[in-house]
Amino acid sequence: MDPELKETEFTTAPPKVTVEVDPTVNDSKPAFETTVEDSTLNLPSGDETQEQLRQIWERVYNFLAGLPEYLSEFFGAYRRPLITLGLIFGSIVSVKLTLALLDAINDIPLLEPTFELIGLAYTAWFVYRYLRRAENRRELLDIIDNFKADVLGRNNPRP
Repeated sequence: MDPELKETEFTTAPPKVTVEVDPTVNDSKPAFETTVEDSTLNLPSGDETQEQLRQIWERVYNFLAGLPEYLSEFFGAYRRPLITLGLIFGSIVSVKLTLALLDAINDIPLLEPTFELIGLAYTAWFVYRYLRRAENRRELLDIIDNFKADVLGRNNPRP
């Protein structure tokens, strides 16, 4: 803590306790009545409060003035992990949004069974086109190998 700053001093007055005895009660034990008045805080004067507020605002201003420098140092030191975390977070959000969109589309009447029929028809066509005969399976394997080579960069670029 900054030694120039004075801590706020609050003084409290001791509580005032009053005990009254009522001797007119007929029981063998006297009746007691106890009251406690709350202590009051002696607040600092207006000038001290203004000075404290000024010091607080000055500390806040100094912190906010140095914030861009702190952030640039932080991002410079942790750039790669922050990018990785951002990509992970972004991909999770995009998957959730995609699933929510698909769920909303599937709630529309007749669209869900239509999409299922389209999927079944495409599967039947794929089996008929590529998996039924041996020469078509070889063609599919050639297509897959060419795609892998393009992705991994093993083929020469096309002009």
